[in-house]
Amino acid sequence: MAGRDRIVHLLRQLEKAACRCPAHSQTYHQGSGHVSCGRTTDYAFEMACSNIRYGEGVTREIGMDLQNLGARNVCLMTDRNLSRLPPVSAVLDSLAKHGVTYKCYDKVRVEPTDASFKEAIDFAKKGSFDVYVAVGGGSVIDTCKAANLYACHPEADFLDFVNAPIGRGKPITQPLKPLIAVPTTAGTGSETTGVAIFDFEALKAKTGIASRAIKPTLGMVDPLHTLHMPQRVAANSGFDVLCHALESYTAIPYNLRSPCPPNPINRPAYQGSNPVSDVWSRHALHVVAKFMKRAVKDPEDLEARSSMHLASVFAGIGFGNAGVHLCHGMSYPIAGNVKTFRAKDYGVEHPIVPHGLSVVLTSPAVFTFTASMCPERHLEAAQILGADVSNTKREDAGRVLSDTLRQFLYDLEVEDGLGAIGYTKEDIPALVQGTIPQERVTKLSPRSHTEEDLADLFEASLKIY
Repeated sequence: MAGRDRIVHLLRQLEKAACRCPAHSQTYHQGSGHVSCGRTTDYAFEMACSNIRYGEGVTREIGMDLQNLGARNVCLMTDRNLSRLPPVSAVLDSLAKHGVTYKCYDKVRVEPTDASFKEAIDFAKKGSFDVYVAVGGGSVIDTCKAANLYACHPEADFLDFVNAPIGRGKPITQPLKPLIAVPTTAGTGSETTGVAIFDFEALKAKTGIASRAIKPTLGMVDPLHTLHMPQRVAANSGFDVLCHALESYTAIPYNLRSPCPPNPINRPAYQGSNPVSDVWSRHALHVVAKFMKRAVKDPEDLEARSSMHLASVFAGIGFGNAGVHLCHGMSYPIAGNVKTFRAKDYGVEHPIVPHGLSVVLTSPAVFTFTASMCPERHLEAAQILGADVSNTKREDAGRVLSDTLRQFLYDLEVEDGLGAIGYTKEDIPALVQGTIPQERVTKLSPRSHTEEDLADLFEASLKIY
């Protein structure tokens, strides 16, 4: 773990930086000062996504997949709650049926930390595994990505691949082992992306690793697994889908993001909105609008829960290439500075603000703030979510979208802002300081912002109804 002096130094360096990369998952110093494309902003974007297989009961095929990969020693990762539930049983049954040798790691922490990542990495390094399987939500899949990465780079320091400026953000140049992700929640989209997020405890904020190299080989999306999500887990997971779609659709366009990478290996995973990501993000919004309330209110509604499972994939492809911005950047210190709040239905002993909840609580304030830069997109999003925008002026786009979101959250019985989960006005400076290092995402905001702007957004989010 980085010492206090290193953390203070990092924050000071951030404040002094003259040239900041808006979304890089790799540090820019590898070629700093050399713009190979002859311009300051990027001119290209890449489309990257895991292979996806979808179908009711498709988990039964995983044993055959592992046989087809020639797997001899499989690492299966999950968490303790899930280890006793049908999704893991279905995977184990398939592995047994097809004679697959495996070892199970069930100590994944819900909302993982750098310490819990390191525990899983140690397990992976000792196991000499040739294939990885992750069965769970984003916490499990992200932990498994990190374990695979560092087991394949045994000499690497933990901060080598962590996003700059918190880590060194080195490019990943060596191939990783195959990873099959079996998502059991309908939210993170981690089965599609090259991103692994964790709480960096020294900063009391989330950060992560972002590289196309760590995305799963296969995302096995079995909607039957979503029937085991408790109501609040379904709601908070769905809010992550909602914000993935909204933020990626309203992110700065890829050809306005700077700097232009000197080498394609330096092009970030989060590139800004682009024509391909727009299709996925917009479609995810349509599905959320139609099915999310049903999926939360009726756990037996297979159509609704299946549709939200697919919406998670759609939004994952969208934001996995375009990126997210202020809701996510501000969410990281909200989750990291949690005091005593324990979200219902998560079955954990430690205080926890689930990721989707920490993201959505600032959404009304954020989209009011960003709307002036791309009002048409904000109005379109509001319309998809059910608002009548036929006579709405462009300058009212932020108000209309924020009001639409506020009603959506109220209908789904979401806590009334940051104040309801334990934060006060006195906490705002710490929340702002925790947001500053999140440049990988915050610089994708369509509207630039200051520390004072961030403070205003946090204050506006203390109460949302």
